Amino acid sequence: MEEKLLTVKNLSVQFRNERKWMKAVSDVSYSIARGETVGLVGESGCGKSVSSMAVMGLLPGKDTCRVQGNIQFDGMDLLDANKETMRKLRGNRISMVFQEPMTCFNPVVQIGKQIAEAIRLHKKMSHSEIDERVVELLNMVGIPDPSGVAKRYPFELSGGMRQRAMIAMAMCCDPELLIADEPTTALDVTIQAQILDLIRDMQEKTHTATIMITHDLGVIADICERVIVMYAGQIVEEAEKFELFDHPAHPYTNALLRSIPSISDKGKKLFSIPGSVPTPGSIVQGCVFAPRCHKATERCLQECPELVMASSGHNCRCWNME
Repeated sequence: MEEKLLTVKNLSVQFRNERKWMKAVSDVSYSIARGETVGLVGESGCGKSVSSMAVMGLLPGKDTCRVQGNIQFDGMDLLDANKETMRKLRGNRISMVFQEPMTCFNPVVQIGKQIAEAIRLHKKMSHSEIDERVVELLNMVGIPDPSGVAKRYPFELSGGMRQRAMIAMAMCCDPELLIADEPTTALDVTIQAQILDLIRDMQEKTHTATIMITHDLGVIADICERVIVMYAGQIVEEAEKFELFDHPAHPYTNALLRSIPSISDKGKKLFSIPGSVPTPGSIVQGCVFAPRCHKATERCLQECPELVMASSGHNCRCWNME
């Protein structure tokens, strides 16, 4: 058995609006082994980013957000960890590539200085060693003229170069766990492929476990080993990559796969899932996918199914699984 680096058990996250508490993530449980790449997939609003922010300890305070459950990282309970402990972990042993690098970098500080700050916080290195490390990192992520780019500001770089710089910052301390939140969103296809190749190469070199958050199943097929499908804050299916693609058990997963455009379907109308993701807390009974599911029965509308084993290593939450 591979050693588990991250174990999430019964994670629930609630946010408070003006009137009541709304559950955005409900009883999510999964684990990731060292060096493993796991894809977290689903439509926008399914709870993917919120669950990862809970792991990073970046959710708001208790007045507006409640987090329940258990998150174990290398034997350490992250939900009970104090701010100082989390500060030592973030950017060091656990790193995150955020979805939009333009809003994550400080616009008035040079790229090199921002990467250097992350190194300085966690490593005992001299100024010259840090400067060399910054240039090494920028070169490692494929940025031309790394010493020159280190002196530039974020707005002077293209979207692809900012994303590469963000990956360089995330990998500066050789983290054991990397969370990549839609790292290829809004990038052209060529740059997407380069970013995925970069993450794969760096993972092979450092044996970093990776959570790849995306709604793009093509990205999942390219880089991940195991897939977790989320819908309305719940895990609805979990399986090895090829098992999930070849034998999707949940109607939602099947619908996602049918939504992928195919060259062979030229002239045919593109398939789309009817309706939209429900707002948190709007469905109080039954299966959360039932209002959009073509296989829904009366039982689906009344009873919420549990996540059960459909086959070896393949879990599904459905009364009428394929």
